[in-house]
Amino acid sequence: MKNAVRRAGPALLALAGLLGGAVAAAPPPAEAAPRHPLTGQEQAGEEEAGREKKDPAHTDVLFIGAHPDDESMSLATLGQLKERHGLSTGVVTITRGEGGGNAVGPEEGPQLGLIRETEEREAVAHAGVRNVFYLDKPDFWYTLSAPLADKLWAVGENRQDTLERLVRLIRATTPKTVVTMDPRPFDQHGAHQEGARLAAEAFRLAGKRTAFPEQISREKYRPWQPSRLLAQNGAYEGPVGKKCAAHRGEDPHTGLPVTGAWTGAISRETGTTWAQVERDAARVFRTQGFDTMLPPKVTTPRDELGCEWFSVLAERGEPVKAEVRPQGELKPLYAEFRDWATRAGMPWLANEAQPDYPDNPSTSVPRAERKPTVDGKAGPDEYPGPELPLRHWQNEECDGTADCAATARTAWHGDSLYVLFDVTDDKRGTALEQSDCKRHWRTDSVEIDLDPRGTSDDTSTTFKAGILPYTKEGGPCAGRDADNHQGPASTTAPGMDIASTLKEKEGKGAQDGAAYAGYTVEAEIPLSDLPAAVDPRNLTANFLLYDSDTQDKTGQTRLAWSPYGSAQADPYVWGGARLDGFTAPPERPQTPPVIPLEAAQSKDSPASVAQSRRTGVPLAAGPRDPGERR
Repeated sequence: MKNAVRRAGPALLALAGLLGGAVAAAPPPAEAAPRHPLTGQEQAGEEEAGREKKDPAHTDVLFIGAHPDDESMSLATLGQLKERHGLSTGVVTITRGEGGGNAVGPEEGPQLGLIRETEEREAVAHAGVRNVFYLDKPDFWYTLSAPLADKLWAVGENRQDTLERLVRLIRATTPKTVVTMDPRPFDQHGAHQEGARLAAEAFRLAGKRTAFPEQISREKYRPWQPSRLLAQNGAYEGPVGKKCAAHRGEDPHTGLPVTGAWTGAISRETGTTWAQVERDAARVFRTQGFDTMLPPKVTTPRDELGCEWFSVLAERGEPVKAEVRPQGELKPLYAEFRDWATRAGMPWLANEAQPDYPDNPSTSVPRAERKPTVDGKAGPDEYPGPELPLRHWQNEECDGTADCAATARTAWHGDSLYVLFDVTDDKRGTALEQSDCKRHWRTDSVEIDLDPRGTSDDTSTTFKAGILPYTKEGGPCAGRDADNHQGPASTTAPGMDIASTLKEKEGKGAQDGAAYAGYTVEAEIPLSDLPAAVDPRNLTANFLLYDSDTQDKTGQTRLAWSPYGSAQADPYVWGGARLDGFTAPPERPQTPPVIPLEAAQSKDSPASVAQSRRTGVPLAAGPRDPGERR
């Protein structure tokens, strides 16, 4: 064991630092026992090595995420801790990702959640993770709002149900290190933010007898205080190569220390880099298209592979302190995060949390003198306003205008808004069936986002429609997603009308696959379908293009009129779209959000049931019967 530690050199010492163990400045003398990288005490002897056998729930390092695959960017770290140091590792996944896409079949909702559980268990096994605990919380759609996730994860009046379950899990699994995601709010899934917030709160509360005292008095758990709390920091730009493992940096925003584990280290079991092991694991998430989006082999030279970076949020059970740099004039979502960080005893997390948003674009939506005919063509005088260019927003850049380019034009007439997209494209994406008209970003599509009052903090009070220009049946289809009311447009926006026409290159026949040159999409949206009465002076909007050049239900390029941050999910980004001369009809009420909340249950998962029997941890980290033995 001593020789193995010496051979590991800087990588071992870096992992010791990563997990909070004491790291000597010089190699230990030959007679000294190597230090345990997590506790800083002597390397595990027989008694410590047998702990997991005595308590099958025990986990040295516990990762807490929101969805299956959230841990995928940390599996190289978890794998090294297990293989090289014998540390038991486990994963907590708050939801089963029912709100995500499905690139391999028609399943959605709880059925998709159980499929994603199977994928996750297979994936994390590549890193030696045996136990994955699910909390059975609902996953809905992509949001940037942690408060919305918090609200929808509550059980009746119990707003602390998820936190209570996480505290119980920490007490049941007794980890010394907890790893979670980044809790900061910009350009990040709100469920990730909320999962990280809850992880930080559970880390703090699990050691306190006054926190959920019935877990101690009735269920016979003991208070347990983990030592170190780490948060993924994928945005940190540290060195690459083996030296990154010894790097001790500082996050430029929070001022917290940053440490990492090198993905170029070699796995003894596979003989490949941990970057390759992690790639093999990630490709297991087939429903998310990872098997086609990610190449099978990691081709980056080993000495150019980087580290997986983590901010150190807490050490020895207490928050690591940093300078607080307050921001002024915060938007509501960022003010809420500042207030949470202050309550959590880590106000520095809110340093620079709100970015410098660029000026929002704006346009005047003119009135069409005559009602536009929705036929997928721009008729004379139907769209008298300017063309709005859509610029690169996310993923791959367009390879010239022939690859992908788009403009949007708008007009209003009567009580309807009209939008026309003119799209240049060189390759068709997957033609989905009309019955599969959802998750439109999987193939060629356009999206119309509207905030009727211009005051939304998240998209649950907005209108968002995705339109596929073609389907297997030939015509277009539309559906609402991630907004006030999701589902097929025929039921969620019954007055909406759409049409499309496909473009052909000159000299190419209609049956020639090379003839395709793009499409035009036209939509009429009755303003009565919006979730509130339109304020014609403050209506905001975004117009987006999703370009796919494959047949595997994955997208390549995204364009937007206002292409900043999470352009489809952040109403703060959307541009002004004044309806000149429009007067909204009176008495048009605001409608409450309709959000699907049906989640897969652990009782319906044979793998979860078997794990519960083996570890003694109740399904979904629910209450333990007082008669059960710890």
